[in-house]
Amino acid sequence: MQKWIEIIRQSYGGYWNYLSNEVLHPHWHNYFYWLLGLSLATWLLELAFPWRKNQAAIRRDFWLDAFYMLFNFFLFSLIGFSAISNIGVTFFNDALHSIGIHNMVLIQLESWPAWSRIIILFLVSDFIQWNVHRLLHRVPVLWEFHKVHHSVQEMGFAAHLRYHWMENIIYKAILFIPLSLLGFGILDMFAMHIVAIAIGHINHSNLNISWGPLKYILNSPAMHIWHHAETIPKGKYGINYGISLSVWDYLFGTAHVPHSGRDISLGFADVKNYPTTFWSQVAAPFKRK
Repeated sequence: MQKWIEIIRQSYGGYWNYLSNEVLHPHWHNYFYWLLGLSLATWLLELAFPWRKNQAAIRRDFWLDAFYMLFNFFLFSLIGFSAISNIGVTFFNDALHSIGIHNMVLIQLESWPAWSRIIILFLVSDFIQWNVHRLLHRVPVLWEFHKVHHSVQEMGFAAHLRYHWMENIIYKAILFIPLSLLGFGILDMFAMHIVAIAIGHINHSNLNISWGPLKYILNSPAMHIWHHAETIPKGKYGINYGISLSVWDYLFGTAHVPHSGRDISLGFADVKNYPTTFWSQVAAPFKRK
């Protein structure tokens, strides 16, 4: 028991030291300021080149989404996710050690060029997340959590980070084992994550971008807006599941961009009756239907 108590204590102390250092000591590998910088840059692009010109600069739920960004990326880990993650990883490693497995890495990538490691990490991670995203739409219990993200009714960059804290647990738990098997380092993860955040911000932004012929590879605002459409094709659980890449949707037949989605209604059936505050949205999936 003392071992687990110490892990929890170190997790809280370690994450507090990390977060305070992030905020108080700006640096090129400082995630806090990368997130703020990418957010500000995307917002300025929205203001300069708005796709929906009648949408306000401070759009509907802008500050709610800004708080989700702060909560999901920083406060949730401080509240307990860091400790939960460390306990889970330790328990998993102890279980492997008990059956004689002391190294999960199947492929040694340390000697590979940094750019190749990042590309492999990006492709593997994006494909896994594409499949998890499909599950969030297909499994009713998971959909109740994912509804929070789809409650957005005016699209903007910060909508990217409006999601229920359970999605942190679902995505990261499923990503942990395959990425561990490939032995990726912290710098690889940092570089990949920064790229993914930038793409995600753009895909949720009020920008008219489709990437031309590259649309079959890269996700875009013109494609992702349809993922958030209030009405989707009959018989479908969802469409355009791509996180950063669109290629998986085109390969597996879930791509759907019938025409410009600039003015379509966003959300889901009965979205107008969905809770509108942070705490009510966080509590909504746990309420008995």
